[in-house]
Amino acid sequence: MTLDEIMFFEGHSAALPLYEKLKGRILAEVPEARTEVRKTQISFFAKHMFAAVSFTPVRRAAARPDSFLTVTFGLRCRSTSPRIDAAVEPCPGRWTHHVMIGSPEEVDAELMGWIREAAASASGKR
Repeated sequence: MTLDEIMFFEGHSAALPLYEKLKGRILAEVPEARTEVRKTQISFFAKHMFAAVSFTPVRRAAARPDSFLTVTFGLRCRSTSPRIDAAVEPCPGRWTHHVMIGSPEEVDAELMGWIREAAASASGKR
């Protein structure tokens, strides 16, 4: 983990195990992925950005875990899974999805399937 990644979690250290699990799975399943730390998010890139993590609260406070990460990824169509906290279509045929996770167990096959699909789309693969 880089110093920039560690600094990103300043004040949110309880969410660090969520990120470590997610990043480990992404790098294992999308070997060409690289990260870029920004002020408000950590982005994952293949050829283009395909996922990001942030502390964006996409649920009402009462429905949020004490410690969480919001995982954002883009797909060609809208997922109707109840796990999706928010989805928007910023341009035709491009859906941005937000999923809030509160435990390492939520970094599961379903979430990773979406992320692999987003990575394939971002790298121009089908």
